[in-house]
Amino acid sequence: MNQSAAPATDPRTARELAPPGPLREFWRYFSANPGAVAGLVIVLAVIAMAAAAPWFAPYPPDLTNNQAFLRPPFWQEGGSTAYLLGTDAIGRDILSRLMHGGRLSLVIGIAVVALSIAVGVVLGLAAGFWRGAIEIAIMRLMDIILTLPSLLLAIVIVAILGPGLMNAMLAVSLVVLPHYVRITRAAVITETAKDYVVAAQVAGAGRARLMFREVLPNCAAPLIVQASLGVSTAILDAAALGFLGLGAQPPAAEWGTMLADAREFVLRAWWVVTLPGLMILITVLAFNLLGDGLRDALDPKLKR
Repeated sequence: MNQSAAPATDPRTARELAPPGPLREFWRYFSANPGAVAGLVIVLAVIAMAAAAPWFAPYPPDLTNNQAFLRPPFWQEGGSTAYLLGTDAIGRDILSRLMHGGRLSLVIGIAVVALSIAVGVVLGLAAGFWRGAIEIAIMRLMDIILTLPSLLLAIVIVAILGPGLMNAMLAVSLVVLPHYVRITRAAVITETAKDYVVAAQVAGAGRARLMFREVLPNCAAPLIVQASLGVSTAILDAAALGFLGLGAQPPAAEWGTMLADAREFVLRAWWVVTLPGLMILITVLAFNLLGDGLRDALDPKLKR
C-alpha cells in the first residue's frame, strides 16, 4: 500500500508564520513612532560626538587665543574657518567646548539616573513588600520631597553641600528619586498579586529571591522608560545649576556653565549663548522622544 509523502514545508514560509522574537517585536513597535526613531538617532549622534571629542575636537576645550576674542562663526562677517562656530570672550573655540561639554552633560545625566534607580528600586521594593510602617515612612518622605519645587530643592541642597559637580549630581539625584520609588512600588504591588509570585512562595522562595529574581525583572519596563526621560531631566537640572554657578565650575566645559559665562554677551555675540542652549534643547528633546517611543514599545496597553 502506497503512502503519500508528507508535504514539504517551505523554510521561508515557516519563518514568516513563526511569531517574531522579542527584539524584533520591540523594534516593530518602536519604529512605528517616527519621533522616537529621530530621538534615538539624535541621542546616538550626541553620544558619538561626545565620545569622539578628544580626537576630533579642533582644539583643547580650555585653550585660549588672545587674538580671537568673540570671533563670530565662519559664515558670518569676521568669522574664520579656523573657528567654525566662533570663540567666546577669552578666545576659546566654541565647537571644541560644545563637544567636550557633551561628555560632561551625558555623564551627569547617566550618573544621576543610575544613582536614583539604584536607591529608588531598593526603597520601592521595600515599600512594596513590607507593607505597614516601613511603607508609610518611605512614601511619606517621598511625598515631602515631591511637594517642594525640584530646582529650588536642588539649589538648597547644593548651597548646603557647597557648589561643585559632584554635589550638583547628588542634589539632582535626590530631587528625581521619588519618581523611581513610586514607580517601583506600584509595579511591585501589581506583580505580587500574580500567580507566578504565589507559586514561587509555595515553592519556598525567600523574600530576597522574590524581590530581586522574580518581581524586579518584571518591573523593568516602566523603569527603563522613566530612566530615558530622567536623563533629560538630569541634564536640564544640572545645566540650570551650572547656569546659577552651583554646578560644574569654570573652566569646565559644561553646557550650563557655558551659558553662565556668556550671558553678559547675549546682545553682541549671539553664538556664545545660542549654541550651548541649542545643544541642551536638542539633547533634552531627543531623550524625551526616545522615552515616548520606549513607552509605546514596552507598555502592552499602548501597543498599536
